[in-house]
Amino acid sequence: MSTPRRIRVWDWPVRLTHWALVVCVAGLYATGEYGLLTMRWHFWFGYATLTLVLFRIGWGFVGSEHARFSDFVRGPRKLYAYLRGTTPAPLGHNPLGALAVLAMLALLLAQAISGLFSNDEIEWYGPLSERISSVASERWTDWHHLGQQILLVVVALHVVAIAGYWLKRREDLLTPMLHGHKTRSDGADARWAAPWLAPTLFVLCAGAVALLVWWGPPPLAY
Repeated sequence: MSTPRRIRVWDWPVRLTHWALVVCVAGLYATGEYGLLTMRWHFWFGYATLTLVLFRIGWGFVGSEHARFSDFVRGPRKLYAYLRGTTPAPLGHNPLGALAVLAMLALLLAQAISGLFSNDEIEWYGPLSERISSVASERWTDWHHLGQQILLVVVALHVVAIAGYWLKRREDLLTPMLHGHKTRSDGADARWAAPWLAPTLFVLCAGAVALLVWWGPPPLAY
């Protein structure tokens, strides 16, 4: 066995996106469910979430080594072998964590899109809600409310899983997402993407969301 050493795993775009999404989801629940701040903030948190999710999806194809979907998305056999403990834990996301990443991104994307078409039938309207019929907007609103509850359950399961890994396997999944390194006796430092790529991709995603919001009528109340 070689001596354990610090290995770089998560690049700054992955880490920053992860924690920014944590802030956005907390802000969305605080403004949408508990009435903190104003609903205008709910819209801004939603736009930021959509931008971050689009960026993370794009980064999953062009980003650094362990950020790419091709690095951690595996089939049922790999997942089964990991659950049985017959394969070592990978440096990046394990097969079970990969499912969590995909589920979280899909739910956040669905929530952000449904929010664009939703309304409260009083004063707040999603930027695209008036480009569809009122009946269709009501359906999108119902899906948005349902998605809030599903997302809350998935977030809770995610937190429980992180705690379970620490208590049962003594595997710390939290702090590597802060500093980007893991202490391992196997593996090599991840290959980083070009430094200009992440800012460029983020600007493109933010621009796409801005154009989408601008194309629809703004909320009636501020």
